[in-house]
Amino acid sequence: MFPIDHFWRSVRRAPHRPAVISCDGAISYGDLAARVRRRAAGLLAADPVPGSTVGVGGDNGIEHLVSLLAVLAARKIWVPLNPRNGDPELARIVEFAGPAISLVDKALAARLAAAPGIALFADLDVDIDNGCPLPLPAAVPPLGATQAIKFTGGTTGTPKGVQQTYRAWNTNIVTQIHEIGLQQHDRYLVAAPITHGTSTYILPLLAVGGALVFPGEAGAGPMLDAIAAHRATLSFGPPALIAMLGDEQRRAPRKIPSLRCLIAGGAAMRADQIAAAQSVFGPVIASTFGQTEAPQIAAWLAPDEMEGARALSTGRASLLTEIAILGPGGDPLGPGEEGEIAIRGDLVMSGYYKAPEQSAEVLVDGWLRTGDVGLLDADGYLFIRDRLRDVIITGGFNVFPSDVEAVLGNHRDVADCSVIGIADAKWGEAVHAAVTPAHPGEWNPAPVLAAVRKALGPVKTPKAIHLFDRLPRSPVGKILKSAIRDEISARLAANENAGK
Repeated sequence: MFPIDHFWRSVRRAPHRPAVISCDGAISYGDLAARVRRRAAGLLAADPVPGSTVGVGGDNGIEHLVSLLAVLAARKIWVPLNPRNGDPELARIVEFAGPAISLVDKALAARLAAAPGIALFADLDVDIDNGCPLPLPAAVPPLGATQAIKFTGGTTGTPKGVQQTYRAWNTNIVTQIHEIGLQQHDRYLVAAPITHGTSTYILPLLAVGGALVFPGEAGAGPMLDAIAAHRATLSFGPPALIAMLGDEQRRAPRKIPSLRCLIAGGAAMRADQIAAAQSVFGPVIASTFGQTEAPQIAAWLAPDEMEGARALSTGRASLLTEIAILGPGGDPLGPGEEGEIAIRGDLVMSGYYKAPEQSAEVLVDGWLRTGDVGLLDADGYLFIRDRLRDVIITGGFNVFPSDVEAVLGNHRDVADCSVIGIADAKWGEAVHAAVTPAHPGEWNPAPVLAAVRKALGPVKTPKAIHLFDRLPRSPVGKILKSAIRDEISARLAANENAGK
């Protein structure tokens, strides 16, 4: 069984049920299937080569959804092209992945005009008889073959092409249905980009006969309006998006009793962020841990577990997935011991595209070495401390930036923050903080630093706080520590030169 077959089964079972809901109305499973068949047939007519790559990109919308499903239906390899990426990065992905065809909207086509393999959505909307079976290549690929090549966010280096298999996608579908408890009545608000985390929720929802809700436009207001108008039951987004939704709901409360699960992922939520979201939306906040290399739900914390100390965990290993904490030598560590988080199971990628050496570095003895530091408690709950490469070693002591960020982020004078290490002649590395003030005109670093010192001691207290109007983020909302480090280093160098 292939991932797209979960969608076809729902089409057969309930062709008249709504599959997509938007401000323009509803599209039934039968009508969506017809559009997917037409576009998949167009793909196969234009490029009959089995298992070729197809780029898909554009803003969230029904056309984007149809193209993604058509790629899967044609048994081709999906390569998402996020319009929030810069033009050079998009061009690099197209060149590296080498899609025979790229299905993009007009805005993205204009940006990629010089790149090879670009075709507009409409170019492949070829009509075929809706009652006819979709023609497929005679050769049936193994479940270990590649379904998608997704490029990592690149927050800590050059993005890598993650090869996700048919088996990994099937595992994700089953896992989400089991962990989230997806049912036919569920309606998923498409908030985060389809090119990233949202894509992993589409087939699980369609597999159970649920509906995808598209807001009329981007922004926290339209998203909340769509939840209220279309009775959406769940959604996914990074903590920054959930915080924006919370702020908007405080400003203009909507009646949203249908919302049962608001899933945070892509970055860890701080205690203050969790409390703020729960104060607005109630006990509906959930948390998940995964990577592009092990998509979305490797660990799951349900809303009814999001309380007390466990609220800071990302839950326990999900169905069909193992999680372990490994020491420097690769040996499993016991409860409460910190080490590298490793994942094993069918959810894990087959490797990085055209990068066997990088693949071998992270796929070791059947485990995916995630590069994240964490621990498992006695009950199997996973607590993430930081990225291995982000740990600051200052004066011989290890400082986890997340510890400092938790205190900074909870201070009333701090709207946003990130902590990094800067090379230092005395300490080896020194703790520095980038902060967006909550009240810029009244900024005073002294009480903020005093709060950190009181909570964590002098070693973890930043040697300096650097003000930013806005912290740099990736196209999917992750804070770019590398960009922050470069900016702070440049400021320090400029100050040093000015003093000479």
